[in-house]
Amino acid sequence: MQELHSGGTGGSLIISAIARYGDRPAIADGQIRWSYRELGEAIGRFITLFRSVGLRRGNALSILSGNRAESWAAIAAAMIMGLRYTPLHPLAAEDDHAFIIEDAEIDALIVESGKFAARGAAIRSRVPGLKHLLSFGPVEGARDLLAELPNVAAAPLIDDSATSDIAWLAYTGGTTGRSKGVMIPHRALTTMTVLLYADWDWPAEIRYLAATPISHAAGVTVYPVMLRGGFVRLVQGFETESYCRVIEEEKITAVFLVPTLIYALIDAPQIRAKFDLSSLDMIVYGAAPMSPDRLREAIEIFGPVFVQLYGQTEAPQCITTMRKSDHDLSKPGRLGSCGRPSPLLDVKLFDREMREVAVGEPGEICVRGTLVMDGYWKRPEATAEALRGGWLHTGDVAIKDEEGYFYIVDRTKDMIISGGFNIYPREVEDALMAHPAVASAAVIGVPDAKWGEAVKAFVVLKDAAACDAATLQAHVKDKRGAPWAPKSIDFVGTIPVTGLGKIDRKVLRAPYWEGRERGVA
Repeated sequence: MQELHSGGTGGSLIISAIARYGDRPAIADGQIRWSYRELGEAIGRFITLFRSVGLRRGNALSILSGNRAESWAAIAAAMIMGLRYTPLHPLAAEDDHAFIIEDAEIDALIVESGKFAARGAAIRSRVPGLKHLLSFGPVEGARDLLAELPNVAAAPLIDDSATSDIAWLAYTGGTTGRSKGVMIPHRALTTMTVLLYADWDWPAEIRYLAATPISHAAGVTVYPVMLRGGFVRLVQGFETESYCRVIEEEKITAVFLVPTLIYALIDAPQIRAKFDLSSLDMIVYGAAPMSPDRLREAIEIFGPVFVQLYGQTEAPQCITTMRKSDHDLSKPGRLGSCGRPSPLLDVKLFDREMREVAVGEPGEICVRGTLVMDGYWKRPEATAEALRGGWLHTGDVAIKDEEGYFYIVDRTKDMIISGGFNIYPREVEDALMAHPAVASAAVIGVPDAKWGEAVKAFVVLKDAAACDAATLQAHVKDKRGAPWAPKSIDFVGTIPVTGLGKIDRKVLRAPYWEGRERGVA
């Protein structure tokens, strides 16, 4: 009976796309440009090479590489073979990479030559359990897969994975401590793909640009793109002018960006004016909250092309979706929403006693459905806590309005308790960013003898803008009330972010909380 209801794996999705779309353009990275047929050939050759190394279903593979076509082909090969794939963020530190490789019990690591060659050697010396060091390009002590790729026969694309197999063992960002491995089975991966396929406002012709790492959200978005026969253009990182140039040259119709990168586009009118960006039909944003006022600016510049995703590693990409039509400038309050729950999921807001809260009341976002992870790798206690009561507890607090739209207030662990008031950083950040002089802002709580915690802000001003702390404090007081007004404001050139583009509050808090414990659960 279990076999009767099996099927639908990441491998089967890829095989189906290659069979359907043949000579259509599939993927390019500036050096390589493959059709679906050519991508299939490359995947088959990687399967041959992986088998020659000794990798079989159930073995574990990790890749440390920039955005390149061969990397995606290797990921696809891993899916089809039933390997357990663990992505590594290119910007993470060596300690984080070594921890993940050891914790995930990785059998084979692929590193890109050049910038990651030394990192690969360091990891191998630190993790004795790593059996194979492989590479894209020449790396000392590694087997160069690209040197062998043209000379091996492509294996037939036959899906050896199972619905219940772990497809991705993806590690959390680690902003609140050591990261945990999230077990994402093929069941969750295919659910995510179908949801994104059905629920996003895709252009008629999909030409998707991925600038953020395909090891994370930009990569899993490739699955629905290929299911629809779209084209994927990979670039190495985000630089405003080169990014706009690629949009014009490739006639890009769909992109995924974190809010900080959208802000960079908004604040670069002279660069935008150099290029024809009119092909853009869908700008997906997520991974971090976006200021409603800055979102309004973006809509006024690019038009009604925005789609918001809200998800997390434990329920990838699509707990809620805010579609193009939801970005209605005539309803400005709606711009602070993350949309409505995606189909196929049960999403509710609960209080601490697991009681569903009323409309307009804050509660923790809890999720159940086939999108949800199997649990945390080798962490049964953390799994039990996250999945208590038969729901995934996201740790995010939101309210729901009468029309079913969710509005994320903030992470439960980021809440500031000041003078008896529960203050969420996002509330203050949105108020600050409503001021015309503010480009971006971050807010934390710092120890305070009188208040317990005091609201502290870090503010980046727009170019040529002038503003002082007193003005912004008064602005927030007027918008939100006195308890929300920052007690202190530091004007900075940049705000630290994690590799996923989220405000790194751990870094901001560190100087103020060293040797102290925060009284927030």
